[in-house]
Amino acid sequence: MSSTELTAADYPLSVHRPELLHTPTGKTLDDLTMAAVVSGDITSEDLRISPETLALQGQLAAAAGRRQLAENFQRASEMTTIPDAEVLEMYNSLRPNASTAGQLEEIASKLENTYSATTCAALVREAAQVYAARNLLAEED
Repeated sequence: MSSTELTAADYPLSVHRPELLHTPTGKTLDDLTMAAVVSGDITSEDLRISPETLALQGQLAAAAGRRQLAENFQRASEMTTIPDAEVLEMYNSLRPNASTAGQLEEIASKLENTYSATTCAALVREAAQVYAARNLLAEED
């Protein structure tokens, strides 16, 4: 993650702070050209957003006073390391009445211990608490 302090005036980053933006493979915005695509120098991995860019977007949101959006960007940053199939599995597990409290805790622990996704883990634990209070947890077998 970047230690750069951003303000709302830095938005959009592509205009005001393009030097901070890199693809997951390290390419800069200037590297992303049609000529590079045609020559095969750009891969699909180069077109994905990097966790650092998501974290920077979170900083911008926080600087603009948009705490919830900032937290969403932080979670998205963490999720970039989780395989897509696992993200979908976790998403389905978070539906009301789909998981027990224990199953949600297993997901939260995996997020923390396997992926260092502490913000995502906290959200799963919060969901488990809300589901318990609203009787939306799956029943234990």
